[in-house]
Amino acid sequence: MMICTAIIFTVVAPVYAGKLAIVIDDFGYRPQTENQVLALPSAISVAVLPNAPHAREMATKAHNNGHEVLIHLPMAPLSKQPLEKDTLRPEMSSAEIERIVREAVDDVPYAVGLNNHMGSAMTSSLFGMQKVMQALSHYNLYFLDSMTIGNSQSMRAASGTGVKVIKRKVFLDDSQKEADIRVQFTRAVEQARRHGSAIAIGHPHPTTVRVLQQMVYNLPSDITLVRPSDLLNEPQVDTSTPNTAPPKNNTPDTPRNPFHGVKLCKSKQKTEPVYATRFFSVLSESISQSTLVQYFQHQWQGWNRQK
Repeated sequence: MMICTAIIFTVVAPVYAGKLAIVIDDFGYRPQTENQVLALPSAISVAVLPNAPHAREMATKAHNNGHEVLIHLPMAPLSKQPLEKDTLRPEMSSAEIERIVREAVDDVPYAVGLNNHMGSAMTSSLFGMQKVMQALSHYNLYFLDSMTIGNSQSMRAASGTGVKVIKRKVFLDDSQKEADIRVQFTRAVEQARRHGSAIAIGHPHPTTVRVLQQMVYNLPSDITLVRPSDLLNEPQVDTSTPNTAPPKNNTPDTPRNPFHGVKLCKSKQKTEPVYATRFFSVLSESISQSTLVQYFQHQWQGWNRQK
């Protein structure tokens, strides 16, 4: 009797502790440096400024190289500074915001998501962000909140629209020193490991590109590089508090008192006194001439009697 022994080989797929997404903002102005970003692994995504001179070119090239493309839409900051063309502001009408989003979609081909460029004043406005989410819902775009302010209303505003919201965890290059960028990259890895996923945002600075060239190819074995859209179903926690204050320009003005500031006119002559006899005389005359008294008087005198 022959006994066959089957040997089963089991291939165990690596179990990743964390997913890390990296997005490089401000694409469309510096093709030379941006092309170096596009030479990195295709899981690294890019966000393109719609009004940048090379927006369409770089969005198309990124897509053709396998990178995920986002629209990097300017939104109003809290700080006072010159605003770029078509910067979203909380007081804008829904129609104006829809126009800007529509033109941005046209200017940045292949975009599957949108994130904010600056925007602390806009993203902290519930009324403003509700108009943004309504506009995005027409294009099946997700929203990556750059979290330029802690009390962002993006998740609250997206409720009921079908727009999915994900949040940035780490900025890579607030400092453009390579050592500082490495620290931030390591922090992003730790965030991904601790929370299961993390999104890091950087910019196409030469120092940032050099750090990425060194570190994305040497990720820890328990971390995998993913696109932002791979995180759309990851649990998101809304830590914001409701901000229902209407935009300043839409706040109704306090009704103006037309008499405010008008001085009381003073008589140049001394007012004559009114005596009791005159008071009762005027009162008696007023009563005698009233409609009701005259009606009864006419009835008494035989008016309206049938003949």
